[in-house]
Amino acid sequence: MAPTTEHPVTMYYPHDLHRRHGDLCCEQVLVARIAKAVGTPVYIYSYKTLVEHVRRLRAAFGAHAPLICFSVKANGNLAILRLVVQQGAGLDIVSGGELYKAQQAGCPASRIVFASVGKRPDEIRHALTAGIFCFNVESAPELAAINDIARRMRTTARVALRINPDVDAHTHTYITTGVAETKFGIDRVTAITLLRRHADYPGIRFIGLHVHIGSQISDSAPFVKAIRRVAEVLEQGRAVGVPLEWLNLGGGLGIIYKDERPQTPQAFAAAVLPLIRQLQVRLILEPGRFIIGNAGLLVTELLYIKQARGKRFAVVDAGMNDLIRPALYGAYHEVMPVTAPVTGWHRAGVYDVVGPVCESADVLARRRSLGVMEPGVLLAILGAGAYGSTMTSNYNGRLRPAEVLVRGRRWAVIRQRETLKDLIRHDVIPRSLIR
Repeated sequence: MAPTTEHPVTMYYPHDLHRRHGDLCCEQVLVARIAKAVGTPVYIYSYKTLVEHVRRLRAAFGAHAPLICFSVKANGNLAILRLVVQQGAGLDIVSGGELYKAQQAGCPASRIVFASVGKRPDEIRHALTAGIFCFNVESAPELAAINDIARRMRTTARVALRINPDVDAHTHTYITTGVAETKFGIDRVTAITLLRRHADYPGIRFIGLHVHIGSQISDSAPFVKAIRRVAEVLEQGRAVGVPLEWLNLGGGLGIIYKDERPQTPQAFAAAVLPLIRQLQVRLILEPGRFIIGNAGLLVTELLYIKQARGKRFAVVDAGMNDLIRPALYGAYHEVMPVTAPVTGWHRAGVYDVVGPVCESADVLARRRSLGVMEPGVLLAILGAGAYGSTMTSNYNGRLRPAEVLVRGRRWAVIRQRETLKDLIRHDVIPRSLIR
């Protein structure tokens, strides 16, 4: 029988998903109610989960009080950004567009850090005009470019050199950023050389170092190894008169998608804080996935059941343009019926959950036990808060989904579903070339 009492969806912790009489709820709102009102596909986020993750991270580091800068690339919705800023966090940006979003979300410039291996001159100028806290500089040519622009603007750019420590975080190749073969960061020898030549950069104020070794990292050992390697650069810089006060550890804290056992914020803090204290630096963290990943889900409607060569496909109205992680990374997301079947979804019915996009890669989940299914059933794809909506596209002429924020018993649309006119809003038919 379907459950008759409220109980949590236990495979995802911490979050605020539970079932009430078999029906999936986000906080105190029925997920099916939102889907009926807004349509599908739709992203739904839990206010409580997001806020608790920010608070847990801050509490873990206690009196050391790091500057927490939420990674905008994980989820760039203005309501989400405003919410994390209201919690005292800053924002980690990687483009001029994200700088604009940060400003529109009301983030103080003093809490914005700017990464990216390819900052354009106009982006650098805009960031300097805004007065952001610092640039995370990825190469010697970029450092020279920022210096030249700052001098022409008669200002000084605060800079943290991003060090590539050549540390393998043992995560997916596409989200490994701290090994020598990647495009990210500056090797330690070059970084020390740049610091020794700090007088050659009068438009630059070197305030610290930055290191980001990857994403979805489940234990603290790679972080500890990276800090120890960066410590050498820090000491050499200080020895030549550069007052390096900050160490930015980037993001990378893992979450639970299936059966991962990621470190808690407390365990992470316990591992790195002794080293941070020894180095006598102030700390910056750039979490994204940790804060928003398990706070979001994608709801989709089953369109058809298709049988082919002994396989069953559950064809849904969400596709790889709505959630690209499974196609791009081979990522796992838990999938479950929004309303639990009376017979239970583990008794029968194994499906590949696929979307309507004309690509064989458009598979959201493989071999999932979902019970007896029929068209019209709603499915929830969990753990979709990070790198879900922010990586959506209009591929195949599909409209980007709506987004909803839930807080207690209340909910509101925070991004309208696109319309057909949005598909052609920026297209131009030049009459001089096409009649």
